[in-house]
Amino acid sequence: MSSASEIQSMALKLPKRSRLKLASELLRSIGPAVTPADVLAEAAQRAAELESGKVKALTETEFWAGITRGGK
Repeated sequence: MSSASEIQSMALKLPKRSRLKLASELLRSIGPAVTPADVLAEAAQRAAELESGKVKALTETEFWAGITRGGK
């Protein structure tokens, strides 16, 4: 069986339309979508964590560095 990184590498070589279809199917396989209320509750929790100092906001540079490293 292929590893997730091997599957990802193969998937990224697919044409855009195929990647979109695959992404849609993968998201659907995760389960029910979150509701707008879920999103608002998460946003409120994260805002409270930032305001309390529990977490530190990323700079734009840190954000993009994380994106380009795949979040590692």
